[in-house]
Amino acid sequence: MTSAARTRLERVQATVGIACLALQQIEDDLTADDVDGRHLAAILRELQEDADVPGGLFPALAQLLSAAARRAEQIEPDRDGDASCPLHEAAALLADDAGQRLTWAARSLDPQGEHA
Repeated sequence: MTSAARTRLERVQATVGIACLALQQIEDDLTADDVDGRHLAAILRELQEDADVPGGLFPALAQLLSAAARRAEQIEPDRDGDASCPLHEAAALLADDAGQRLTWAARSLDPQGEHA
């Protein structure tokens, strides 16, 4: 592995580590005794609508998977889609299905909150 590839991999590993810590904090918040429907809806909306990530977490992850899929298309040995197709499908599921389901769940828990 080249030095540049190793540096990229280390950067990805560090970022994933930070994301895992953040997810643990969110999970701790979700299991807190004082989280009611309104609070849970707010957390779900934040994942979907975060101002730091245009469109929220799921579209950002979908964009990342789409970029990986485009790269996989270029480097697949037989260019047969064995790697790129599942990545494109995962990106579509995140962007279309997961995001919409998150919105529905938040709306169900706190119908008034989406306008707050």
